[in-house]
Amino acid sequence: MNLFSSFDPSTNFNLSLNWMSTLMFMIMIPSMFWLIPSRFNVLWYKILYILHLEFKILMNQKGATLMLISLFSFILMNNFLGLFPYIFTSSSHMVMTFTLALPLWISFMIFGWLMNTNHMFTHLVPQGTPPILMPFMVCIETISNIIRPGTLAIRLSANMIAGHLLLTLLGNTGPMLSMMLINILIITQILLLILEMAVSIIQSYVFAILTTLYSSEVI
Repeated sequence: MNLFSSFDPSTNFNLSLNWMSTLMFMIMIPSMFWLIPSRFNVLWYKILYILHLEFKILMNQKGATLMLISLFSFILMNNFLGLFPYIFTSSSHMVMTFTLALPLWISFMIFGWLMNTNHMFTHLVPQGTPPILMPFMVCIETISNIIRPGTLAIRLSANMIAGHLLLTLLGNTGPMLSMMLINILIITQILLLILEMAVSIIQSYVFAILTTLYSSEVI
């Protein structure tokens, strides 16, 4: 043993594990910096960038698009997971959809009424309303504002439930059909599954874009 023996590439396990330190830095660097992105990654980044530009037009707050893109991605992944057999569709239950919609709506309302009180009052009476109809318009606008989280939650859950119920009801009729009708049923189920994929994307986009529109009214 001498002073330079600490630099010997050997360990107590009779393996040269010390050489692992040569590539250790690659674990600490995110893969996006040293791996070529796949086509799926490129497509996903383009989709997120397009959503960012669209949300940015509707919202004046910098950085707020990140929250809405995350919301869109979360709902989209849950909708798609629900299309696989034996996987629980969480986005078809009001417990989840209402939990997403209510905190966002409450935060928008608190911010709007505390920071832009006059702006919120002007929204209760549309421009050009006759004076005699103003009390009724205030009531109607208040009710429509209060039910917004409920409509957001019901829209998402009802659309997910409807497609799944249709697929289940058609699938349960399979044992009672002839071979010819079973082939037609399988083709119909495949077409409905493609439609459900489109609905999963559309509903997540609708949820995110309506949240953006509601937030733009209070800013």
